[in-house]
Amino acid sequence: MTLRVAVVGGGPAGSSAAETLAKAGIETYLIERKLDNVKPCGGAIPLCMVAEFDLPEEIIDRKVRKMKMISPSNVEVSIGSTLKDDEYIGMCRREVLDGFLRDRAVACGTKLINGTMHKLELPTSANGVYTLHYADHSDGNLEGKAATLEVDLVIGADGANSRVAKAIDAGDYNYAIAFQERISLPDDKMAYYEDLAEMYVGDDVSTDFYAWVFPKYNHVAVGTGTMSPNKADIKKLQAGIRARAAAKLRGGKIIRVEAHPIPEHPRPRRVVGRVALVGDAAGTVTKSSGEGIYFAAKSARMCAETIVEFSENGRRIPTEADLKVYLKRWDKQYGLTYKVLDILQTVFYRTDATREAFVEMCSDIDVQKLTFDSYLYKTVVPANPLVQLKITAKTIGSLIRGNALAP
Repeated sequence: MTLRVAVVGGGPAGSSAAETLAKAGIETYLIERKLDNVKPCGGAIPLCMVAEFDLPEEIIDRKVRKMKMISPSNVEVSIGSTLKDDEYIGMCRREVLDGFLRDRAVACGTKLINGTMHKLELPTSANGVYTLHYADHSDGNLEGKAATLEVDLVIGADGANSRVAKAIDAGDYNYAIAFQERISLPDDKMAYYEDLAEMYVGDDVSTDFYAWVFPKYNHVAVGTGTMSPNKADIKKLQAGIRARAAAKLRGGKIIRVEAHPIPEHPRPRRVVGRVALVGDAAGTVTKSSGEGIYFAAKSARMCAETIVEFSENGRRIPTEADLKVYLKRWDKQYGLTYKVLDILQTVFYRTDATREAFVEMCSDIDVQKLTFDSYLYKTVVPANPLVQLKITAKTIGSLIRGNALAP
């Protein structure tokens, strides 16, 4: 037999899973609703992703080597001096990144379906098939033509509003809203953001996370993240970041407005039967930074690698227990990273006083190096005991000076 797998969702997660499966000779179908999708996203990727996923330089718009952390009172702290010459944060447009990964999956043998999955019919026997009911848009019709696909296993990579997750009763999770404007700037203003990204904190720009100005190919992405679903609140926060960055954005023209939900924690159930969730559908976005691209692609690749291993390259059907090995490996490798970032968000994003303390702390070189190393290489980098003690003392001192420890 040849294992048949359907991957629902053609973003970084779905395409990475499909590529890994197809390379192993597994019959792989990738279902994506919108092949020219422009997902609202900061678009930052860590250096380790460029190497691990063999990303070419032409899909990276900007190589950010400098960042500014800007406090509620507009205290600016420049960070990036600890970066080596060959280290950077990549800035991508999602339509470019997603298209590249999807095309590569197809080149490896994935069968791409331009369609919208409406229903996942569960099997009636232990090794029965999963039936996907979808609208086929291959003829250019937005309504699509009704079609079905029978497979042995399903990977849900269809984002925060995952229909695959609903079909297996994976449970709900809290989510934030990322709102972003793409703004075309005059040449002199764009030059300022040549290799610089800015992060703003404060209740005026985000009550839960931070706001950003990230450089892209020929524009900047200006946005905010919030747990509030209220459109008036989101509009107010976006006005806040526009006001804080007004001098640097003067003369700019809005070329696109975007919004999208971002998971706040993993779903209660990420593997049910022979269905596995990855990326945003599983809830792999990190706290504090709100980063999701690398972890989406990485979770999908790990899931697919587990399927290849336990299916013996497609010669047997993996069980639920087999698929759950992917979760065990994921939690073992990244569980500590998520816990640390969760604590950082809880401690430092509570009030403007704690945010002031956070920005002050970022001025410390040891803190900067630990932060950048952890981001670029996706590990909670252990410092030597003396440095760790210094960072702890610096953190407590910043909190005390900002009266951030008050209830």
